[in-house]
Amino acid sequence: MTDAKNLTQLGKHVETPQSPEQAVLETVPFNRGDGPPAIVRFTCPEFTSLCPVTGQPDFAHIVIDYAPDKTLVESKSLKLFMTSFRNHGAFHEECTVMIGRRIVEATKPLWLRVGGYWFPRGGIPIDVFWQTGAPPKDVWLPDTGVAPYRGRG
Repeated sequence: MTDAKNLTQLGKHVETPQSPEQAVLETVPFNRGDGPPAIVRFTCPEFTSLCPVTGQPDFAHIVIDYAPDKTLVESKSLKLFMTSFRNHGAFHEECTVMIGRRIVEATKPLWLRVGGYWFPRGGIPIDVFWQTGAPPKDVWLPDTGVAPYRGRG
């Protein structure tokens, strides 16, 4: 059984952090065993942040794939981290890269990629991709499942 006694958020009422910088990403031990690494996927189809200039909301579909080594990101802490962007003013590129870097800092995975599929701002959708390097050998990487933006056509 996984040791969860160090977790401070799971199973408890926790307020949404006021900013991504204040959010705490917690981890749990992971025994990856023999063979190719596992790929873990998180999708956040209703991600929200704020435009740093206008303060208007921006929306994205975020897909995070990572190959954990010795730790997994605990999902409630990830949800709280992702939700904290609702109060955060930053451009699409900064938000997407910050998500990837914070997960890497917390979990030290073998590999990670994050795709931010942002809905149009000023008529232009912006997609942002960031990864730590080449994926590990022999892993199965499914398509992200997010179609390119097509508007109403």
